[in-house]
Amino acid sequence: MPTSNVESRPAAVLPRLGIDNAGIAAIFEEVADLLELKNDNPFRIRAYRNAARSVRAFTPDIATLIGSGQELPKLPGIGDDLAAKIHEIVDTGSSALRERLRRQVPPALVELLAVPGLGPKRVQRLYHELGVETPQQLHDAAKSGRIGQLHGFGRKLQDKLLQAVEMKLQTGKRMPLALAAPTAEKLLGYLRQAQGAAEVVVAGSYRRMRDTVGDLDVVVAAAASAKIMQHFLAFPEIGEVLASGPTRASVLLRSGLQVDLRVIDKEAYGAALVYFTGSKAHGIAIRRRAQEQGLKLSEYGVFRGEQRIAGGTEASVYRALGLAEIPPELREDCGEIEAAEKGRLPRLLELQDLKGDLHAHSKATDGANTLEEMAAAARDAGLQYLAITDHSRRLKIAHGLDADALLQQMERIDTLNGQLKGITLLKGIEVDILENGDLDLPDEVLARLDLVVGAVHSHFALPRARQTRRILRAMEHRYFTILAHPLGRLIGEREMLDVDLPEVIAGARRRGCALELNAQPQRMDLFDIHCRAAKEQGVPICINSDAHRTGDFTNLRYGVGQARRGWLEKGDVLNTRTLPQLRQYLKQCFV
Repeated sequence: MPTSNVESRPAAVLPRLGIDNAGIAAIFEEVADLLELKNDNPFRIRAYRNAARSVRAFTPDIATLIGSGQELPKLPGIGDDLAAKIHEIVDTGSSALRERLRRQVPPALVELLAVPGLGPKRVQRLYHELGVETPQQLHDAAKSGRIGQLHGFGRKLQDKLLQAVEMKLQTGKRMPLALAAPTAEKLLGYLRQAQGAAEVVVAGSYRRMRDTVGDLDVVVAAAASAKIMQHFLAFPEIGEVLASGPTRASVLLRSGLQVDLRVIDKEAYGAALVYFTGSKAHGIAIRRRAQEQGLKLSEYGVFRGEQRIAGGTEASVYRALGLAEIPPELREDCGEIEAAEKGRLPRLLELQDLKGDLHAHSKATDGANTLEEMAAAARDAGLQYLAITDHSRRLKIAHGLDADALLQQMERIDTLNGQLKGITLLKGIEVDILENGDLDLPDEVLARLDLVVGAVHSHFALPRARQTRRILRAMEHRYFTILAHPLGRLIGEREMLDVDLPEVIAGARRRGCALELNAQPQRMDLFDIHCRAAKEQGVPICINSDAHRTGDFTNLRYGVGQARRGWLEKGDVLNTRTLPQLRQYLKQCFV
């Protein structure tokens, strides 16, 4: 895609210290970690973690917004006190609260909280009794046997911490979920062949369907672990064994992806899945709930005293805590526990709910397959309709269609619909949104289409206000149906647009158009938090593959995973509608 030809943001509106949203969020996360080490109020800790999440997902640059004298918009979970702290961070580059907590707690201790098996109390004991402040010091203390000599720790916990910290000291990059999936599925198939493997699941962020994963956490239920472990360590793609034992192992694959395996008894399998699926915040919240009820929750089960009262299934674990079973995608401590307690968990979208795909390309521009081949592949994927939305003329790198070429494609689609069985092609275009908000093709051509998908493919560096006005103006166009990949990001390649997405969502509500959740692996655009915001305002989300070849329709499952993380149900998603229902909606969009 072409790079932006817009000059960089004027220096006059740059924040004095140049801190970005990620930096603000990191300070809030550190405050939460420091408060946790001090055993502070859990609701206060949660407030800072949720604030960090909101800031990180907010697309406009907050420091630029404040530096230009504008008001900070209302963000989820951020009241007046936290908003004031954001202003402080932007003005000073730091937080007085964080600096005060740093003086009270050695900052290096925060790193230890990320080691499985260590909570704030254990970290404090390791620090005060052994002088352990860093993961490397933890490793050395465990290796020398000093941790096992502490009352309440013992040899078993020492070995557990040694393995955990060795894994942590192995660095690795996060990769898009869809790129990790083939390895995960191959590994699952391999492990299920092991003698005695009753259940095998990849847990962690992979199971929660996060858009990227750092490693694979595999949980196996088995009566005996020896043959499982032997089978695992013979996996052909292992490049290095980092650690191994009777019930756990950690390896690096030749691809660089780390895999951590845990073998657990069937009686504790559900509890282990809850524990190793996470997230960390969710785990802390449900363990606190267990404590309030006089129970103990661990990866081995729910215990009342010495008696295990639940643990074989995840449902039994949540039931013991007085909760409905919470789907993995919702386990982020963002209201799911309260919803489960009150019986108000959403009935989340399923892949089979999708009836069609409204964003796909053919050989006419930058796709790899013909209209007929794309139609057949969509039908084989279980879809009933497919919108062909090749690029418009301005995107020359993709050989975009001009008006005449698009009209010819429309005729071809009409002819094909008379021949195809089991699938209907819709006439569309992925039209470029120009710098001023105009669309890249004339109205007389757009009016003849079934739908118009608008997208930003240039001028990525426009200042927030201009970028937002540009998109809002495009959406107000009389022939506009869906805003494609609203954030404009490419994971690992291009940052998000600096756009006021809450205002875009509000604009979509006023206009009566939809927002896309683009399931292309390097996009995964929108974020879950934005899907949830759109749901709350009644703005339909359209989950599209952005397919450029026949195999790309499999990416829809990752879009569904992101939608589930955003609490979306069938009724929140545009392309769960039948074709007659969809046509009625499309007609209403053209005003």
